[in-house]
Order: sequence, then C-alpha cells, then structure tokens
Amino acid sequence: MFRISRYLHALANPHMARPARPAKPAAPVVIWNLVRRCNLTCKHCYATSADKDFPGELNQQQVFEVMDDLKAFGVPALILSGGEPLMRPDILDISHRSKEMGFYTALSSNGTLISEENIDQIAAVGYDYVGISIDGMRASHDRFRRRIGAFDEALRGIRLCRAAGLKVGLRFTLTAENAKELPDLLGLMDEEKVDKFYLSHLNYAGRGYNSRGDDAHHRITRRATELLFETVWDDALIGRRREFVTGNNDADGVLLLLWVKRHLPGHAKRLEQMLARWGGNASGINIANIDNEGRVHPDTMWWDYTIGSVKERPFSEIWEDTSEPLMAGLKQTQRPLEGRCANCLHRPICNGNSRTRAWRLTGNPWAEDPGCYLRDEEIGLDPSRPASIRYAR
Repeated sequence: MFRISRYLHALANPHMARPARPAKPAAPVVIWNLVRRCNLTCKHCYATSADKDFPGELNQQQVFEVMDDLKAFGVPALILSGGEPLMRPDILDISHRSKEMGFYTALSSNGTLISEENIDQIAAVGYDYVGISIDGMRASHDRFRRRIGAFDEALRGIRLCRAAGLKVGLRFTLTAENAKELPDLLGLMDEEKVDKFYLSHLNYAGRGYNSRGDDAHHRITRRATELLFETVWDDALIGRRREFVTGNNDADGVLLLLWVKRHLPGHAKRLEQMLARWGGNASGINIANIDNEGRVHPDTMWWDYTIGSVKERPFSEIWEDTSEPLMAGLKQTQRPLEGRCANCLHRPICNGNSRTRAWRLTGNPWAEDPGCYLRDEEIGLDPSRPASIRYAR
C-alpha cells in the first residue's frame, strides 16, 4: 500500500515528521476474510465469492482464539473483509471484540448492506475506517458488480457511514474499462465529503485473473496515478487533508519520484530518502492475510498459495517460519528477483513490486512483474541492448 498523501504533504510541510517503515519489521497488518459469502459476484473478485455458504469457515470461538494469538504477537490492525463481511451473522460481535482488544479495526464492504436499519449497530462498533468499493459511476459500477442498483446502494452506505461519524473511503479497482471515470469519482469524493480514496491496480487473483485482459495498459495506469499525485499536491498547497492511497503496484512510489523530479525538483532528494525508508512491497513482511477457512497467505492476492493454517498452528508460528520457500524469499533483504526487476535501479524503493502477478503469469514468483509500467530507461536499463543481456540477473 502506497500512501501518496503522506509523502506529498511532507514535502509541502518540511517540518512534518517524515513517514517511514519501521527499521525492524513489526507484526503485520492482517487482512482477514472472515466469510466468503457475498451478495454480489463482481468481475474482479479475488476471493471468487458467491451468495452461498462455504464449508469449513472458522467459527466464532476459533476466530476469538486467533485474535488472542494475533494480539500477543503484536499485530496492530485487523481489516475485516469477505466476501461481504456484513453477511457473517456475528461480524459485529467480532468487530466489538477487536476494538476492545485495542486493534485498529477496519471494515471492507461493498456497502450495499449498510442501511437505515443497521447503521446504528455498525456505528456503535466505532470502526476506525470503513472502506466501500466503487468501480466507476452508476452504469459502470453496476456492470462490474453485476447488479443493477448496486451503485445507489453503495452510495447510500457511504452517506449513512459519514452521517454516523465514521471515517469512510472509496475503494476503486482500476481497469482500462473504468479508468476514464476516475475524474468523475474524484468529483464524487468531493461532493460526498469522503475522507479517503484508495486506488487498487488490478492484480491477477481470483476472477481478477480472468479479467487480466481488461487490465489498464501502462499509459492509462500512469496517467491515472499521476492524476492522484496532482490532486494530492493541490490539497497539500491549500492545507486540505484527505488521504489518497494506491495498492497492488509498488512502482507507484518510483513514479512519484519521477513526477517530483519533473515538477518539484527541489524536493526530489528528500522524497527519494523517504521512499527508500518505506521500502516498497511488504507482502510476507508487514501485510498478511487469513482467509475464511483459516489458511494464511502472504497477502490477499496469494489465495492459491497457502503457508499454513490457523486451525493447525498459531498464526504467529506460521508467519515466522522461513522454512517455507516463498516466505523465506519475501523476507530477504534482497529478494531473488529476475528479469527487469533484478537490474532495476529502483529496487530499494519498489522491492520487486507484485510477486503475485509474476507467479500467476509465469509460475515463477521471482520473475519480473508484468504490471510494471516503468520504461527501461526510467529504471536504469539500456533499451538498445538485447533483452537477454538487459534482463540478466
């Protein structure tokens, strides 16, 4: 996850504390898919959810036992997700317990089930953040979500959360099909006085793998990301504090550096130092995922690759076990990257980007990331040299 606002606001306000990742990796933020059931069947769903019960899901007692282990291990935050988490009957009980235990507690929802009938109970949890997915304006969103009326229902959920005093954000998955609507969504964010905007680059997992042909090509991806940079910088200049975050493409950090070198060259050196401290992709380090059946993954996009199950041993043991080959590689200071990623000038900033995309398309988790939109000359490679030389490790 790349927090654009932190860096550009820090540049605009030199006396702000500089953002950084802890020198020693702390226990990870855990994204927890508590239920796989969902009332929608979205085109890009990484969990491949459906409106039915799935066998083998953790019961409440098992969830509570895992929460105890997570707390003892030092996990700072739980992102409660699905499926649609509000379809789990005990989601509010789990959420209340999470808050009582001191976790930063967020709800990741499609928003359609947030209504006048349950908003008081949702607000009573005191979620630190509620993220609601919006995939474009009305027609596009309903097409992505495969249900007419989904946009209006999600917008109702956003308004109810905001009226109840909850911090709410828009979550937008970028594809070639909906990229043109990004300016309209930023306008919607303004109109609805939304606190946060999260742009997720399409990653190849679940139904998202089948949608990879719709992935925004590199030029569109760059332009969309740069539009967020421009928006945040305008905010920073007038002292307006909103959060803008991107996910699933750590090349965004490098793109920000290149953007600053062009538009704000006096800030480039300071930004480069901050980005190096951030360190790029954190899968298997600062980000973890537990799925609905208790399987543990390096992040939410690795559902086809399991490193253990909380039904068999504690999360804390699974996460620290580097006898697992993928985890050993992810946790290395220098990941065993190949191709363009191996020779990239910006490895200290990006850390190899999404290993999931590489794995899904090549079967090799250390191959170059096909989602990297940076040109060879921008990452220190000579485009005139043969690929076999240019991509040598």
